[in-house]
Amino acid sequence: MSAQNGKDLLIKIDMTGDGLFETVAGLRASRISFNAETVDVTTMESQGGWRELLAGAGMRSASVSGAGVFRDQSTDERMRALFFSGEVPAFRIIIPHFGAIEGRFQITALEYAGTYNGEATYDVTLASAGALTFEAEV
Repeated sequence: MSAQNGKDLLIKIDMTGDGLFETVAGLRASRISFNAETVDVTTMESQGGWRELLAGAGMRSASVSGAGVFRDQSTDERMRALFFSGEVPAFRIIIPHFGAIEGRFQITALEYAGTYNGEATYDVTLASAGALTFEAEV
């Protein structure tokens, strides 16, 4: 696989609750991370004293973050409304030449910043709020 454009990693938000996804406006950087807790089942009988983990156990989660230029578009308005309401809408994360992750996320942080001689920017952090699905790119 060849190198991929970072701008192709997209965060899309369900705008209406009906599966109408739009790319979050103004993003310059985005990141997704997957996490899995471990369940240690090591005992005194564990071979050689090595740690043993219980397969398939433990909580799994994903977090998504993005940073960009504030544009005050419909996706910005939707994110602000969702943050204050605490709703957990569907998001779709496009990973170029890999596939799409889809599921419900809660906006856990929404930050705005600006400097005297620069543009207004924002940062957003999402936490998974349920099972995620993966659709491989064909």
